[in-house]
Amino acid sequence: MIVDFNSLPDDARIWIYQSNRGFSEEELTTLKPKIEAFLKDWTAHGKDLNAGYKIPYNRFIVIGLDQTTSSASGCSIDASVRFIQFLEEDYKVDLLDKMNVSYKQGDFVAHKNLKDFKKMVKQKAVSRQTIVFNNLVNTKAEFDDFWEIPLEESWHARLLK
Repeated sequence: MIVDFNSLPDDARIWIYQSNRGFSEEELTTLKPKIEAFLKDWTAHGKDLNAGYKIPYNRFIVIGLDQTTSSASGCSIDASVRFIQFLEEDYKVDLLDKMNVSYKQGDFVAHKNLKDFKKMVKQKAVSRQTIVFNNLVNTKAEFDDFWEIPLEESWHARLLK
């Protein structure tokens, strides 16, 4: 069952899929109904899952699950990954590669593979204060408070050494 993402409790489980490029407005008009259809039918052991989504910066697909009524099972998580793989093929984007880094350059969201981002850090093309997206957050509260943070406060800080 679809719920408003903002109404999810702070302990809702979060999955973040970052795209290697932004979605166009035209793509978003077809992408959103596909996500809504998936979430409407998403179940675990025959029970509806209360889930919401958002697409920040037209680049990230963030799915949140209220686990107070039903938790995701291995099968339901597998179904969500298959759905994301379907979106990858359908929109010709990369959503599952966790070895990519998205960061802000002013109002623009940039995307690099980890190796290139590490070079940028060494060359001081990005600073300790560069805002990065910490896609490892697990709950809605963490998403709200620690998703967009300075490089020096994220797991990316290990690249500064």
